Amino acid sequence: MNVMPETAAGKYDYKGKTYYFCSPRCVERFRANPDQFLRGQGGSPLVPLVPQSRDEGAAAGQMFICPMHPEVRQIGPGFCSKCGMALEPEVATLEEETNPELADMTRRFWIAAILTLPILALGMAERLPLVQLILATPVVLWAGWPLFQRAWASIMNRSPNMFTLIGLGTGTAYVYSFVAAFTGLPVYFEAAAVITALVLLGQVLELRARSRTGAAIKALLGLVPKTARRINPDATESDVPLEHVHIGDKLRVRPGEKIPVDGAILEGYSSVDESMISGEPIPVEKTVGGRVIGGTINGTGGFVMRAERVGRDTLLSQIVAMVAQAQRSRAPIQRLADVVSAYFVPIVVIVAALAFVVWAALGPEPRLAHALLNAVAVLIIACPCALGLATPMSIMVGVGRGATAGVLIKNAEALEVMEKVDTLVVDKTGTLTEGKPGVAAIVPGGGRTSDEVLRWAASLEQGSEHPLAGAIVRSAGEQKVQLSAASDVRAIPGKGVIGMVDKRSVAVGNRALVEERGIDMTSVHHPTEVLRNEGQTVMFVVVDGTLAGLIGVTDPIRESTPETIRNLHREKIRIVMLTGDNRKTAEAVARKIAIDDVKAEVLPEAKAEVVKQLQQSGHIVAMAGDGINDAPALAQANVGIAMGTGTDVAIKTADITLIKGDLRGILRARVLSRATMRNIRQNLFLAFIYNVLGIPIAAGVLYPIWGWLLNPMIAGAAMTFSSVSVITNALRLRKTRL
Repeated sequence: MNVMPETAAGKYDYKGKTYYFCSPRCVERFRANPDQFLRGQGGSPLVPLVPQSRDEGAAAGQMFICPMHPEVRQIGPGFCSKCGMALEPEVATLEEETNPELADMTRRFWIAAILTLPILALGMAERLPLVQLILATPVVLWAGWPLFQRAWASIMNRSPNMFTLIGLGTGTAYVYSFVAAFTGLPVYFEAAAVITALVLLGQVLELRARSRTGAAIKALLGLVPKTARRINPDATESDVPLEHVHIGDKLRVRPGEKIPVDGAILEGYSSVDESMISGEPIPVEKTVGGRVIGGTINGTGGFVMRAERVGRDTLLSQIVAMVAQAQRSRAPIQRLADVVSAYFVPIVVIVAALAFVVWAALGPEPRLAHALLNAVAVLIIACPCALGLATPMSIMVGVGRGATAGVLIKNAEALEVMEKVDTLVVDKTGTLTEGKPGVAAIVPGGGRTSDEVLRWAASLEQGSEHPLAGAIVRSAGEQKVQLSAASDVRAIPGKGVIGMVDKRSVAVGNRALVEERGIDMTSVHHPTEVLRNEGQTVMFVVVDGTLAGLIGVTDPIRESTPETIRNLHREKIRIVMLTGDNRKTAEAVARKIAIDDVKAEVLPEAKAEVVKQLQQSGHIVAMAGDGINDAPALAQANVGIAMGTGTDVAIKTADITLIKGDLRGILRARVLSRATMRNIRQNLFLAFIYNVLGIPIAAGVLYPIWGWLLNPMIAGAAMTFSSVSVITNALRLRKTRL
């Protein structure tokens, strides 16, 4: 056995064919008892049991996956052992590749259609049965061979699907007609041939439509330029392939060009169109130090940037990976279709058998012919393909639509639950606010000056990544305050930071940190309340055990926040603000933007507990945050929403990521969830209604009343139309307004 790194666990030659596996456990079980394993005994395998030639698999060298059953994976193209659906490449590429399945099915369809026309004419005239046999044989046995392959695989793997019914229906009609052609009985080659051609047509239409569901990923991949203009160490410039760009390289981006990778601007300024990433149409102004995203479009200005993320680490690459993963995830509503499908095929076979028996015993002459036609019609019209496609197609298109609007859905379950959310818990800093606080006031005490208070605080905070610390350090830089080195710095979660500056003990933090040290705060009570009533966060600066002063920091509320809050209220969503800030400061902010409830002075570890309490009260909770300390609450919530401007930990923990990083993305996610779930329900209705109405009619229940019988050829057309209608309906999601 040859081990194939990255793409497969291994391959194994057996009886002249090569089987590819992505699970080492499956390889071991296969080697122990190949025949038993291929019959699907001893548990369901994690990879398709579809043999393919050694050359085909090796040439492909790419992992293919079933969109309906993501656990079914193999090297090279093939079909799913569970549902019979053609596999798709696991990793999307921008290049237009020939779909071998589509090419094969198209060729088989056209040959079947050309041969079926004379069969249909002869069948309607009831003439030349042997000529019909000669023409029908290549249609059914060659053109329809992939259908029989999949039917046989479904039986061997104990996973009945639409191809099981198609194989039984067309096979029965062909075998009966083959015998009848030599015995003088009526033949029904036209039914077998027309059904085969219609099913092949359905496969062609389905494969073409499915290729359009990946349009969102291809659009994202199309943003990436092929080359970058690199500035060499000798100051010369050259265009290099994107894969040759490394972290730290200096790149020049000229007006109108696509930005090659993620990085920061070193020289120049411009406005950048980030609409394909964020969904926001207004260009974003970028100056020195500003972050730029690979794939976005530079405006009229030119600049030099430093590459900071390349290859798979760029934001665009991560978005593509997340979208592809989400498109293959399964929504809880899919379980309904799975349960129905598990029982559906056996029930249909029983109904077809009963129809055959009843018509053979009680039907009009020729009884056997009527019994055969009605049984075949039941098998064909009941194909559950539309039922299986109903949910996955909508999920694939919906997730792709969200990605183009800056709403990244990590899994289908989050997309389904978002529609039901009634409570939104939001972190204040970076979510409701800009996340870029600034120093608004300094109140010195104990005879110290404002510059002294700022110097002590900024010297201690200069190594911190906290937004409030950054505001203090920036303010010191703007005022050209000379800072000192800090030592023995220790952060106290939810309270502040302590350490040594110029051999003096310094502490900067909230009220809890000061009270913990038993420091009298009477002298600063009034100025503290004034600052808090203005919505400022108050930081206390303590030097050698005495209160040196106060620093008031304010984080501007995002421009879009008030309107978004109003729109969320219209959606009947209750909004709860979580913050570690003092209650008065938090309530001042809440009053400005009409927040329903405030949970202030909440320590990081208590955020998840607040979410849990809301859930225990019967609420379906979404949590939106952007910091490392938000990660437990994001994981606890029914739907975790991370701001794309936040930390990687928050983004990895959340179910939904908003690239732009403001609350408008939550509204987009809500609209997308509602539209997708409505689309899924429409698809399920279409799939069920075809079968609920079609099966009784195909069985002949209308014959005693109006003398109506459903020809198997019409049943085949209806089956094809049901699948195409479901896919077409799912594709409408691409035009959803978010």
